[in-house]
Amino acid sequence: MASPYQLAIRGRLVVVGKEPDGDSVRFLADTPDLYQQLARAFRIKPSTKDGSVQLRFEGVDAPELHYGNAAQPLGAEARTRLLDRLGFSHVVYQSSPPTMVESADPPDGVRAAVLSSMAEANGRPVAYLLVGGDDALPADGVWTLVDDLLLRNTINAWLLGEGLAYYTVYTSTPASHRDTLRALAADARHRRVGVWDLDQTADFALTDQDSIGPAGQLILPKLFRRCTDYLKAVAKGFSGNLSDWIVSVSTGTGSRDENDQVLVCDHVQVHLSDLLEQRNNRIAFQADLLDITFVEK
Repeated sequence: MASPYQLAIRGRLVVVGKEPDGDSVRFLADTPDLYQQLARAFRIKPSTKDGSVQLRFEGVDAPELHYGNAAQPLGAEARTRLLDRLGFSHVVYQSSPPTMVESADPPDGVRAAVLSSMAEANGRPVAYLLVGGDDALPADGVWTLVDDLLLRNTINAWLLGEGLAYYTVYTSTPASHRDTLRALAADARHRRVGVWDLDQTADFALTDQDSIGPAGQLILPKLFRRCTDYLKAVAKGFSGNLSDWIVSVSTGTGSRDENDQVLVCDHVQVHLSDLLEQRNNRIAFQADLLDITFVEK
């Protein structure tokens, strides 16, 4: 069972010259050697330019802003509101790419602490995020109990409560944390705020990239990424449906695993492809988004 204790690492969130989105920013640790205490620390590759690392916010997945050239509804809004909540103002973006921050106040970043126990498959520390002055942050390098009160003070919890991100948890997320985060997301869904006012994951039409683009239907970001790559494969001649494609690219030597294992209601284990039903261009996701837990790779 995943432990609710997380290592506190103090540092600065930096955005100038970066491409933040609605659920991830770059972090510059005061003591980078602390990363070595995290599980799978060998995967963490700090930037050779400034030593920063990209974070993966625990428990949340915001609409995509720049998945290659693809984006989703609310992607830009989630990014803008996140940066404002973190304490950045007067954010100016470059003309190319338009997601790159050219300038912001404060230019040197915002003080913060991450609470993490591991790095994920792509080398990002999986983190809860706290912002504020050093007197309000956990001590650097201390394994900290993330109880319900502390969890509710994280940026992760704020994102879910505001409906700016989908509830997206993994088996590496402590069970008590999943309960709290799910309750926050359930309340946001009840109030139909943010993603829950637009979400069409349960039944959507996939005709082309525009159908799920910024002016199209909003679906779970993980599924959006699979759909985007599937449409590229169809353009190159793939003739099967979305489930067929997910299975095909996830099997065989050297394949990339896109067919996540999923726990439904914490006890039925299936693959992502098993939860998809497709009829012509319509796709149905056959599980409640608040009842699924992805198996950490």
